[in-house]
Amino acid sequence: MLTDRIELIEMAEGDELSLDMLFDWLERMPVPEGYKVEIVEGAIYMAPARDNHWDITMAVVDQLRTKYPRQRLKSDVRVDYPGHLNGLCSDVTLVKGDASKNDKGLWEYPDVEFVAEVISRDTRRNDFGPKKDAYAAAGVPVYLIIDPYQGECHLCTDPKDGSYRLAPAIKFGDPIDLTDTVVGLTLTTDEFGRD
Repeated sequence: MLTDRIELIEMAEGDELSLDMLFDWLERMPVPEGYKVEIVEGAIYMAPARDNHWDITMAVVDQLRTKYPRQRLKSDVRVDYPGHLNGLCSDVTLVKGDASKNDKGLWEYPDVEFVAEVISRDTRRNDFGPKKDAYAAAGVPVYLIIDPYQGECHLCTDPKDGSYRLAPAIKFGDPIDLTDTVVGLTLTTDEFGRD
């Protein structure tokens, strides 16, 4: 799989690098259709959409829809998180019922209750590293990492002091019990495909 990583090392003298500047620049460049784009620690990552990735993402969304209205569920929508230039576009985001967009038209991280990421081989490091750190620093109560290469999920909960409590890996086919979290339901993984 091809993933492009573009790092912006130099800016015009006097300009301060910002997420708004980077996303504005991305909107002007010819990003190939079907690519997911996000900014992690100031680096731009572009990854092509994969069929299995989409199927797993939709399986999570479909299950969350049994409890939550569509308006609370987001996919590949920018949310700016703590840390150096983290404009993350999570595979699945659940926002609070009373959440509203800010004056820039963006959702804000204090309103995020749940995030799920389906890893891509080339961006795996981000999901287990800087993105996990950003979600924990933001106090996102539940972060689920879904790994179709290993056929397992990693559940991160109870963020404290910028880190999560990590549960043992959950194999595909086993349920993910979120009943004692803000999510309040159990996700099945029977439909999660392997890559």
